Amino acid sequence: MARRTGSRKSGLPRGVLLALPILFFAIAFFPPVLQTAHAEEGDVVLQGSGVHYPGGFDTNTVGEVQGKAYGLAQPQNGPVRFRLEAGNETYTVLTSSGWYWKDLKTQLSDGSNVVVRGSKTLGNDMQLYIVAQKIRMLDSGRTVVLRDEAGNPLWKGQAGGATGTKGGFMGGGGSMGGGFGGMGGGMGGRRR
Repeated sequence: MARRTGSRKSGLPRGVLLALPILFFAIAFFPPVLQTAHAEEGDVVLQGSGVHYPGGFDTNTVGEVQGKAYGLAQPQNGPVRFRLEAGNETYTVLTSSGWYWKDLKTQLSDGSNVVVRGSKTLGNDMQLYIVAQKIRMLDSGRTVVLRDEAGNPLWKGQAGGATGTKGGFMGGGGSMGGGFGGMGGGMGGRRR
């Protein structure tokens, strides 16, 4: 029986050994790519702004801003966003995950008049942000509900199991209220 000399077996399969340098390279040189890929799975800090998403909703900073929407961006990963120009102020509005936005069949053309209700924050980049809870489109009268009253994302199913189009829009009428977004009736019972 021949004996091998000068070689040492690591105990790991050869494929794993070959993949380790590639993984190290990806982590060391492309962390934003890995962070963005994880954005749909859990809370992340958005690069540049420092805004936590989707968990960066603070009920203490909720307000409404009316203005015109421009530049709707639907990235492969991370939140759908658009620019809201309101007088002398410009906000970046962070809406929802891309699949949820698409499921709601929401159309938002440049120059659309909107009222956005959400949590306002100043990013590390000194830009204003709104983590949107509801978006009222004044031109069509449609209201898109993205979060419940506590700020929990509806696309995560935390608001009474509301998901998809059944949990995310209200008909015309223009009210920003109406409960948790279930087709305008809300979850608070009948209004009298």
